[in-house]
Amino acid sequence: MRFKDKVAVITGSSRGIGKATAIAFAREGAKVVVNYANNKVAADETVIEINKAGGEVVAIQADVANEADVKRLMTEAATHFGGIDVLVNNAGIVIDSPLLEKTAEQWEHTLGVNLIGTFLCIKHAVPHMRGRMCASIINISSTNGIDTLSPESADYDISKAGVISLTKNFAQELAPEIRVNCVAPGWVDTDINAGLEKEYIEGEIQHIALKRWGSPEEIAKAVVFLASEDASFITGATLVVDGGYQ
Repeated sequence: MRFKDKVAVITGSSRGIGKATAIAFAREGAKVVVNYANNKVAADETVIEINKAGGEVVAIQADVANEADVKRLMTEAATHFGGIDVLVNNAGIVIDSPLLEKTAEQWEHTLGVNLIGTFLCIKHAVPHMRGRMCASIINISSTNGIDTLSPESADYDISKAGVISLTKNFAQELAPEIRVNCVAPGWVDTDINAGLEKEYIEGEIQHIALKRWGSPEEIAKAVVFLASEDASFITGATLVVDGGYQ
């Protein structure tokens, strides 16, 4: 177990990639903090799954775009388990709409959760991570933040590009004590993509070398790797996990 007795905080872990990541860390022996913004029922389901597997877990509500919430989240997590060893900034939203019809409020909401939320979580987690062996931060970006052109989600794309930049900056700021890396998933079979048209999905699959979408569990494995000592000489990096999208 690579994370026995380590404490992992995973934001937005009531479903999708966050849920799979929380379960993956628990299976590796970590004490897990499941964070959710609104869906307590889904968060409790994640807690139940981890408990059934024999893991230690607590669920804490917090909106990552709200600094007071974030500070409380990190304080409660550290108080409950005695500190924080791993932070996974997974919480994120996307609002698809024609670019010229997007509102300032939509931009503010997307950037607030995806980018500023990532900054706030790192800012308030770091005091609880200092002095702990092999502390690590993993930010979840997207291939949309690298080279995907999608005007209807420009605010999302820009927020995810910002996460990559933020990763590089924090990697320098926190070295050598805390490693900071990023995972950029491509198409993944999650709730956030459930409403897409079948024809669109089939068309996108043709651009993927492996001819399928990824699973949340496959992204979680990449996150666990980067957080582990197996990646001890990796910081400031972005690992693309997209099945070979072209």
